[in-house]
Amino acid sequence: MRLSHLLFKTQKQAPKDEVAINAKLLIRANFIQKLMAGVYSFLPLGFQVRERVINIIREEMNALGASEIIMPALHPRSLWEATGRWQGMAKIMYQFKDHSGREIGLGPTHEEVVAVLAKTAISSYVDLPKAVYQIQTKFRDEPRVKSGLLRGREFTMKDLYSFHRDQPSSDEFYDRTKRAYRKIFERCGLNSFITEASGGDFSKEHSHEFMVECPAGEDEIFLCRLCGFAQNKEIAAKTKNHRCPHCQKGVWEKVKSIEVGNIFKLGTKFSEPAQLFYKDSKGNLKPVIMASYGIGVERLIGTIVEIHHDEKGMIWPTSIAPYLFYLLEVGESSSALKKFGEQVYNRLEKFGVEILYDDREKVSAGEKFADADLVGLPWRLVISEKTLVQEKIEIKRRDEKESRLIKLNEIKNYLKR
Repeated sequence: MRLSHLLFKTQKQAPKDEVAINAKLLIRANFIQKLMAGVYSFLPLGFQVRERVINIIREEMNALGASEIIMPALHPRSLWEATGRWQGMAKIMYQFKDHSGREIGLGPTHEEVVAVLAKTAISSYVDLPKAVYQIQTKFRDEPRVKSGLLRGREFTMKDLYSFHRDQPSSDEFYDRTKRAYRKIFERCGLNSFITEASGGDFSKEHSHEFMVECPAGEDEIFLCRLCGFAQNKEIAAKTKNHRCPHCQKGVWEKVKSIEVGNIFKLGTKFSEPAQLFYKDSKGNLKPVIMASYGIGVERLIGTIVEIHHDEKGMIWPTSIAPYLFYLLEVGESSSALKKFGEQVYNRLEKFGVEILYDDREKVSAGEKFADADLVGLPWRLVISEKTLVQEKIEIKRRDEKESRLIKLNEIKNYLKR
C-alpha cells in the first residue's frame, strides 16, 4: 500500500484532552480519530489492526466449535423487564422511546436476546451442548471515559454464549474457553493472568477475568508470580506475611492491571425468564444451563498499545501489525533512486509482502523516520544512494537499534506473522 493513497496525516503533538498513552499514540499516528468522549473512528491503519485482532478472536472461537451469528443492537424494554435488568442496568444502558412511544434500549450485552433466540433451536437434550458468538457494536453510557480505547461508550464486543444440559458439560466448555482466551491474548502479544472475581449480578459463583499487568490499569489485583494464582481486589483473600493463599510460597502482590476479557457461569438466570427449557432423556422439562464470555476488541487494542510502545511511538506485535514493513527512501530524490524505490516496492508486492511504502513527496527524511517509529510497524526498510549502489535494502526491527543490509530476495526470511 502506498502511504500517499491513505487517509493519513500524523500529528507532532498529542491531543490535549487525552491522558491515556493508547489514545495519544493512536491519534497522533492517525490510527483513530476522536468524535466525542468515548467514541472513536478507526482510520485505515487502525482498521487493519482491528481486523487482525478480530480474525485472531474468530479463529479461536471457531476452534471451540462455536457458530458465529449477529444479533440486534435495538432491544425492546419487555425483554429486559423479564430479567429485572431494565432498571438494574439503567445507569449504563442507553434507553429511549421511538416515534411510536415504544421503549427501546441499545444493547450493552445480549444475554436476554440470545436466550430467546436459542428457543428456536433447543428443545431436547440431543440439541445440547451448543455455542454461538457474535462480534458486534455495543453501547454503554460510561461515566468515566478518560482512558482512550480502554473504556468507551461505543465499542466492539466479542460475546460468546454456551448452552448445556447440566453443570459438568458447562464446566468443561468453560475450561476450554479459558484456554482459548489465553491463546488469543498470547497471539496478540499479551501475558494475561486468569483472575478470580465476583460473579456480580450474573452468578453466586466466582467469575474469571483475564488481566494484563499495566501501570495504566484501572483495576487492582492480587497476584502470585510463582504459581500464577490471582484474585480481583474485591474478593482477594487476606493473608499473613503476604504469602499466596493458593501455593503458600509465593508473594501475594498487589498490582495494577487492565481487564481484557471475562467469563461468567450464568446457570439458569437467563434461561428460566425466557422459558428456554429442554426435555431430558426421560421427557422431563429442565432449564438450559448457560454461560457467557466477553472480549472488548477496542480495549484489547488499547491494552496492546499501553504495553508495546516506547518514547518514539508504538511497537506492534507482528501478529496484529497493519503491515509488516515500512519502506522509505532517504537522500536526494534522484531519478535513479526513485526508480529503485519503485522497483523494490513492486517486487516486494509480487513477493506477497505486506508493505507500507512511504512515497510522500516534499517530506523530509527526518519526518519519514519519525513517522515510521510512531506508526510502529515490525520492520523498517530504507533505500538510499548507498543501498542503491549495492542493490540492497537497509532493514531494522522497530524494537532494535542496529540495522543491516540485505539483498531483495532475502526479504522472504522476514515474512512470518
